[in-house]
Amino acid sequence: MEEFRIGNLYTLDETIAAELFEGAVYPWELLSKISSFIVELGKKLPKEIFTQEKENVWIARSAKVAPTASINGPAIIDEEAEIRHCAFIRGNAIVGKGAVVGNSTELKNVILFNKVQVPHYNYVGDSILGFKAHMGAGSITSNVKSDKTLVVVKNKEEQIETGLKKFGAMLGDHVEVGCNSVLNPGTVIGRNSNVYPTSMVRGCIPAGSIYKKQGEIVEKY
Repeated sequence: MEEFRIGNLYTLDETIAAELFEGAVYPWELLSKISSFIVELGKKLPKEIFTQEKENVWIARSAKVAPTASINGPAIIDEEAEIRHCAFIRGNAIVGKGAVVGNSTELKNVILFNKVQVPHYNYVGDSILGFKAHMGAGSITSNVKSDKTLVVVKNKEEQIETGLKKFGAMLGDHVEVGCNSVLNPGTVIGRNSNVYPTSMVRGCIPAGSIYKKQGEIVEKY
């Protein structure tokens, strides 16, 4: 599982939440800590850059937030981010610098690194999306197994029990997810990989890959 450690998935300089990752090995270890981290970080954010809109909700003055968007705390919206029409942020969400949360997109318990785009009808829950990751229209993270058992991360013969009932997907930097794809609970996708549209993805996808369908993953370069 070396490839799917935090340092091999993410550029930590590209998130306001870099401190949260310190001391952790795998990114899903942080899912239960996002809420309390936001509350503590929010208190220290510079007032000349951020305003506290309501309890535990901090929004950068340079961010663009549509009047129809709904943002519940704890949440931090970083500089130059764009929260579009009817976006629904349920809480426990960090939206990075220059990120886009689009029309009818829903976020819950997530970290979006800088420049992430979830711009059209996406659901992203209990997930971490790396720098410049992009989810095509209608693609979602499924964060609970149908039998409600705990999520296990699987990479061929390797398995890690997470102890989590809710775990969506971990997307490395520059991952591209095609339209109308479903990322099943416990999906981990390495840096610079692409997922074909309408895919159903599960397990671990190596960095620099193209996911065409289950059992058909090819090197990108």
